Amino acid sequence: MPDEKNGAQRPNILLIMVDDMGYSDLGCYGSEISTPNLDGLAENGLRFSMFYNAARCCPTRASLLTGLYPHQAGVGRMVSGNGPGPYQGYINDKCVTIAEVLGSAGYATYMSGKWHVGEERPNWPVDRGFSRHYGLISGAMNYWDIRKPKREGVVRHFADNDKEYVPEPGDWYSTDAFTDHAVKCIREHGDTDQPFFLYLAYNAPHWPLHARPEDIERHKGKYGEGWDALRKARYERLLELGLIKEDWALSPRDADAADWDELDGDTKALMARKMEIYAAQVDRMDQGVGRVVSALKEKGELENTLIMFLSDNGACHEGGPLGFDRDNGNGGELGGVDSYQSYGLSWSNASNTPFRKHKHWVHEGGIATPLIVHWPGHTTVPGNITHQPGHIVDVMATCCDAAGATYPAEYQGRAITPIEGRSLVPVFDGKEREPHDILYWEHCRNEAVIAGKWKLVLEKGQPWELYDLESDRTELNDLVEKEPGKVKELEAKFLEWAEKVGVIRD
Repeated sequence: MPDEKNGAQRPNILLIMVDDMGYSDLGCYGSEISTPNLDGLAENGLRFSMFYNAARCCPTRASLLTGLYPHQAGVGRMVSGNGPGPYQGYINDKCVTIAEVLGSAGYATYMSGKWHVGEERPNWPVDRGFSRHYGLISGAMNYWDIRKPKREGVVRHFADNDKEYVPEPGDWYSTDAFTDHAVKCIREHGDTDQPFFLYLAYNAPHWPLHARPEDIERHKGKYGEGWDALRKARYERLLELGLIKEDWALSPRDADAADWDELDGDTKALMARKMEIYAAQVDRMDQGVGRVVSALKEKGELENTLIMFLSDNGACHEGGPLGFDRDNGNGGELGGVDSYQSYGLSWSNASNTPFRKHKHWVHEGGIATPLIVHWPGHTTVPGNITHQPGHIVDVMATCCDAAGATYPAEYQGRAITPIEGRSLVPVFDGKEREPHDILYWEHCRNEAVIAGKWKLVLEKGQPWELYDLESDRTELNDLVEKEPGKVKELEAKFLEWAEKVGVIRD
């Protein structure tokens, strides 16, 4: 089907989101983890050094799908909402999803993987514009057996299109299953001029630490020197790659992280093993991306496909310095079906190198994500890095622009909230785009504003901090006392926005 704007063939769009992966967890973003498939897309495409998410899974997914701030879409916090409004816990009827917009423009719409923006019907993917969906409706899950809950009494919803579904355990592994379904959608799309939109949302590398033994084995022995050594090595690689500036000092070890040198031998061995498994989860996800790219090549569609890859938030600190253990006395082998552990804050601090804080927070460690874009004919300087900032609200506008689709003022008789995002397509084409005047964040009373080089940010219960991101993106030199006028200006902007979108600050 031709592009309404210029008669050209409209591209397929493949949007890949991963879960709880830090800024420096890919090879092409400074990691020692082997990610040859994503590195290959970066080598032949474009990397963003300064792309932002919404700090946590549900808000980011809501924003990604709708082009709005999370509160405007009804998911200001998580899926456990409190009545209708900005925190209701599922995407509302005042917004449209990318699938709804592109579906109306003639695209086939497919999804594989984690939804997490509406637990019950009629708030599943098939209710919000996707013609096919296989995957997790809920949040964290056992990678091997969906029936095993993360806590006693917690129900995990899994769907095959419009039906609740329980995958048969055995060799089933969620990362592979989500890849399988994505590949199936591509292969079954048929030989047609109809373009497709495929949203592939992996749950990897979110806890629990579950990985195939052969993947774990490939990373054995890499992490025996601990998180401080890893942070230093990744920082040096980020500098070499040109993703960060030399005058951005590596942030100090998180104050809540453990001191590796003070751990006993058994604890060091356990923690090294945890990071090996985490690396294996990233590795398997990358293998999946490779299989999906191969399917596009087999269909002759890679040259006409816009691929975007990103993470929903920074790496996850949950479980404290050494992570949690919810094995409940099962004694299962770490990484297997009867284990349920996280890698903890100390390793999360390394995953988020060179930044401070983690998922939940709106300091850079919580909201900075890799963004890899591969679009032949557009990302024309192979391996290029752009330092133009982008935000998760921009994904909807980008998809509309690439597809020649129109974001609606009304949908199915409902008035739709005007889009907040701006297309990134000019950046893909090597041009300067008109930047956002200002960007905002609020999650669990962690708050931030970015306006040009200035960032005003606070941690819940703490005073505002002010940073010059051009000279200090690692947020080490607080300028609150030196720039009281700027603090006052940006705080007023934040409060105005908070009232507009319905932020609760109590």
